[in-house]
Amino acid sequence: MRKINLSNIQVASSETARDINRRIVLNLVRSRQPVSRADIARISGLQRSTVSSITECLIADGWLIAGLMGHLPRGRRPTFLRLNTERVMIGIDIRPTKTIIATSDINAHFDYQEVFPTPPSAEEGIKELTLRLQRLMQTRKGVTFEGIGISLPGRINPQTKVLCFSPNLHWQNADLIPPLTQATGLEVELENAANACALAEVWFGPSDNIRDLVVVTVSEGIGIGVYMNGQLVRGADGMAGEFGHVTMDPNGPICGCGNRGCWETLASNRAATRYYDSKNRQDAGPNFKELLALADQGDVQAAKALDTMAVYLGRGLRMLAVGLGPAAIVLVGEVTRAWSRVAPLINKEISAYPLPGPAPRIVPAVDGEMARLRGTVALVLQKHFGASAFTDL
Repeated sequence: MRKINLSNIQVASSETARDINRRIVLNLVRSRQPVSRADIARISGLQRSTVSSITECLIADGWLIAGLMGHLPRGRRPTFLRLNTERVMIGIDIRPTKTIIATSDINAHFDYQEVFPTPPSAEEGIKELTLRLQRLMQTRKGVTFEGIGISLPGRINPQTKVLCFSPNLHWQNADLIPPLTQATGLEVELENAANACALAEVWFGPSDNIRDLVVVTVSEGIGIGVYMNGQLVRGADGMAGEFGHVTMDPNGPICGCGNRGCWETLASNRAATRYYDSKNRQDAGPNFKELLALADQGDVQAAKALDTMAVYLGRGLRMLAVGLGPAAIVLVGEVTRAWSRVAPLINKEISAYPLPGPAPRIVPAVDGEMARLRGTVALVLQKHFGASAFTDL
């Protein structure tokens, strides 16, 4: 049950009902395309005349396309509807070491990507993004760009939309929206990388019917996207979900946030390479991808480093299972390539002590490398497809 916010009252009107019905129709087409108007009316319970009116408006606005004709034993042949894949979204995935700019259709099918080193400061990053975005748009003249979604390894202030906490990226108080909007003329949406992965999972992944889900991104650090009761949980200041910076060992390594022994210092990719280097006394040891390869080749120390990482991952995931009670926890990151090795250790840690409720499913993301980018597409689309303030779709 959601409590009505009396400080920001939104009274329902006939326009509210039309907006809700429009979003329902859009989502039915998205999930069942190609689909006929008659099927939409049957599934939704809306009058056929209402469905016809809504779909005609969506066709006129360029969201839907009427395509193939169906066959029936008698009566009018139905026309099938699908989403207009000519509408293009720009997704930007900013990571501490690299940044990806990509273009996608409305179904999160990507047709273009470019990768470049992430600039060391927000000012340089905005300048680089501006140049590349303007060049991209000039080469795609005639294309309808719907908007820009950006995934960042940090937390966004929900009021100011400024990147306010990013210990691994080191972009301090970055305000990306105004300059990028001015440079492109497009609406820009920002989101924490883990939240973007959670959106990707519920919009485009196999978990689209789950309403209580946690996504854990494992890379240079650890990010948590919390999706509860069918919506992202952000907290009053946008800092909800920062379990990666919960101290697990007060005497552990110093974290980028300034504390010691945070979960991400013990269970991230960096932690695994540190475990390997400390055993082999290497000044410049392997990166995480190379560590995975070494473990596959039978390197005992590489295998032990991954095992240690998995144990700490399991302990942190148990904290999430107990504290949040999700139906599923989805892991995103390169560590899932070694799933057959790490999964038994993770599950052993989670089941080491009795849980107060059912244990969540622990699963690797499907094509996790693209999760952040798919989340940026969902960011752009959710203002049209997402639940309104009055209802859940």
